[in-house]
Amino acid sequence: MSYTKGELVSAAFEEIGIAEYEFDISPEQVESGIRRLDMMMATWASKKISLSFPISKLENSYPSDDSNIPDWAWEAVVTNLAIRIAPSFGKSVSPDTKVIAKESYNAMLAKFSKPREIQFSSMPKGAGYKTTDQRFTPDPEEIYLKDVDESFDPSGGPL
Repeated sequence: MSYTKGELVSAAFEEIGIAEYEFDISPEQVESGIRRLDMMMATWASKKISLSFPISKLENSYPSDDSNIPDWAWEAVVTNLAIRIAPSFGKSVSPDTKVIAKESYNAMLAKFSKPREIQFSSMPKGAGYKTTDQRFTPDPEEIYLKDVDESFDPSGGPL
């Protein structure tokens, strides 16, 4: 079972030093945090980071909604959400939180990275290939000649 959207927002508040047991967090602040969470997850989904998060319309998102985020991605979501919501509360996150956010985001990206298939047009098929009509591999397909990751944006990371 994964965390609910409200629990993720609450954990992000704790990360920036606004814990529910010390401060009264209003429902409007929780709603604002959920909107930021939905926007962050929509941005990640546009970068092909699919965490099965149910992106809903902003007015139809509730704290009790299940996030469906796998356990290996919780830290990345919470710390990056904390970085996004901290300025609206007049807070700054610690350097440790920024490092954890960057490392966990990179670890999450590593799970989604796929090596590029390489095809050479003049590669021999091998010594055991006995027919004489096609001794070389077929010409490469166009889809394998594209750039490795066209959606890569070096400035679009969490920091």
